[in-house]
Amino acid sequence: MSQQQTKNCITLRGSAQILCEYLNYAINSVLFQRGLYPPETFKAAQQYGITLLLSEDPQIKNFLTNLLTQSEEWILNKKVSKLSLVILNVANKEILECWDFNVQYEEGDVALSKEKNETVGSKDLKKIQQEIRDVMLQVAATISYLPFLDCRCSFDVLVHAKTDCDIPEKWAEAEPVAIVNAQNVQLKTFSTSLHKMETVVSYKLVD
Repeated sequence: MSQQQTKNCITLRGSAQILCEYLNYAINSVLFQRGLYPPETFKAAQQYGITLLLSEDPQIKNFLTNLLTQSEEWILNKKVSKLSLVILNVANKEILECWDFNVQYEEGDVALSKEKNETVGSKDLKKIQQEIRDVMLQVAATISYLPFLDCRCSFDVLVHAKTDCDIPEKWAEAEPVAIVNAQNVQLKTFSTSLHKMETVVSYKLVD
């Protein structure tokens, strides 16, 4: 009896969740690597076959949960072009570093989508996680070339969404971010076959 191999099937919702899960780990990793919070406030977690660190600070956890829950809905509806993690000097509000997570929308598996009557992708989940792991390893390695942050820093995350989005309460419209005399480093991209995410870090060159 011949067995027909069933294709992997990723829905738009599943793909948006993969993106937001990556964003959660990536943002936490940056906060840890860049020393914004004490290392003892992070706990180790196993994900993508590597050890990653997550903040246990209730305020940060709450902030990221709210941010990514909303972002997932907007990504699902193709409303987001990118998210930016901005690191600023607390004393003078100068932007020292910006991590752009660019979102691109892909077609997925056209034939399978027709069959299922919804947009789906058929990329192997293990392959996607492998690609994400490669990006996460690069995020961790940025510590070797990013300038030392020798001042007290805070962070914010900007969501670049379409103007017709309903902005949640307590969210505010932000000004465009610019770093004077910036250096850019593009990290690897990963794709779910429905969404592609490109990670770029821009930082201020130390005079």
